[in-house]
This record gives sequence, structure tokens and C-alpha cells, in this order.
Amino acid sequence: MSTTPLSAQDADHLRLLSIFHYIVAGITALCSLIPVIHLVMGLAIVTGKLPMESQQGNEPFDPRLFGWFFVAFAGAFIVGGLTLAGFIAYAGRCLAQRRRHLLCMVVAGIACCFMPFGTVLGVFTLIVLLRPSVKAAFGVAPVTQA
Repeated sequence: MSTTPLSAQDADHLRLLSIFHYIVAGITALCSLIPVIHLVMGLAIVTGKLPMESQQGNEPFDPRLFGWFFVAFAGAFIVGGLTLAGFIAYAGRCLAQRRRHLLCMVVAGIACCFMPFGTVLGVFTLIVLLRPSVKAAFGVAPVTQA
């Protein structure tokens, strides 16, 4: 953390962005748990608790394959969403501590993909982080042109 003093407005913006990162991380984590329904259904199909029998008897594929499809995609979506939520929350913590400028920039860019809250948060975070005074507070060396 740098000892460069920030203006009151910059410090306030970083504090608010940190809080909003925690809120968006919570919303992202909550939304990423929606496929738990598919995960449970897939596991029920795989274990045989939810019978997938057809009337004909000679099926071209094993119904458990359909269950594994549900398990794999739901699991990947849940893990990816929770990982993203973790990164957003960590970026909020880094904003509050004025550390890891590049990580905060990358997470803000990725958050722009998730409308509407992530887009608003990402754009405002990028605007604040690109200010020279905020860069100095993070300890980022100014870019010199040759």
C-alpha cells in the first residue's frame, strides 16, 4: 500500500466500489447456485432414483448418460460462477486496501460481461482505477513515453 494521499472524492469512490463489489459478488454467487436443481436431477438420474425408462425397452443410449450430462454442465456452471464471485469479492477487498491494481482492472473488465449490475460496476471501477491519483495510491508507476 502506498502512502500517496488521495483526494477525499477518490477515497470515497474506492470505498463505495469496494462495497459494491461485495454486493455484486453475493448476487453472482446466488445466481450461480440456480443450476443446483439440474445437478440434483442429474444425480437422481445417475443413481436411479429418478427412473428414465422408455415404453419400447430397446433404447439407443443409456439414460444415465443423460444424467451425467446434467451433472457435468451444472457442476461447471456452479464452480465457474462461485469462482467469479470469489474474484469479485477479492477485488473489492483489494480496492479497500489499495492493492493489486492490475487484478482489480482485470476483474472489472470481466464483470462488464454480466449485465446489468456487473456492467455498471465494471465500467465505474475502470474509470476510477484509470485516474492518475488512484494509480499512484495503488503504487503503480506512471507510464513514461519515450
